[in-house]
Amino acid sequence: MEKIDVQYIDLGLIDYKKAWDYQEEIFAHFLQIKSKNRDLPENEQVAIENKLIFCEHPHVYTLGKSGKQNNLLISEAFLKKINATYYKINRGGDITYHGPGQIVGYPIIDLEQFNLQVKQYIAKLEQSIILTLEQFGISAGRLPGATGVWLDSDNAKARKICAIGVKASRFITMHGFAFNVNTNLEYFNHINPCGFVDKGVTSMEKELGRKVDYKKVKDVLRSKIEEVFGMNLKK
Repeated sequence: MEKIDVQYIDLGLIDYKKAWDYQEEIFAHFLQIKSKNRDLPENEQVAIENKLIFCEHPHVYTLGKSGKQNNLLISEAFLKKINATYYKINRGGDITYHGPGQIVGYPIIDLEQFNLQVKQYIAKLEQSIILTLEQFGISAGRLPGATGVWLDSDNAKARKICAIGVKASRFITMHGFAFNVNTNLEYFNHINPCGFVDKGVTSMEKELGRKVDYKKVKDVLRSKIEEVFGMNLKK
């Protein structure tokens, strides 16, 4: 199958709301294109220029539209004390944490171009993370009934290393994944991550017992996403 061109954008460390607004702008533009294309003959339709955005956020908690407010276990005053912000947002899933040392990915793509349903799309995101971890000697997998990437998913020690929460409309996606590389895991103590009260979280740093080369992980992950999805990433 021919590879699909996707623009790769690295926003670096960016405020969560700024990145969210940026995503929303692209998402709305793509929806507009799709809407117009429906009434045009194929040779006049405008192609959607798929994007893969990588970034990192200062400390922030985000609650998905199906999440429960009481999964945030701290007060507004305590949020300020730990230099964190909090947003209710429009992705699926419950509460999660973003912070320095975490790779956050926001693919804004047209799933129809990739011939994917939403569940297949999520599975491919998970697979990209699993293959990346494999390169660093970490064995990971999936947990039945839960999204994301887990370690020791088949026993009581199950812990999540990557959270996934997406939004899709007319097969256009936004939001994405949060992959713990050198993440300060103490911030997860203030929430029930993804609504789970009986599961742990982890990071590459914790599993390997050392800081990991963040840029190297990002490069490997980018190449795995390219491979798994059949993308041709261009800057």
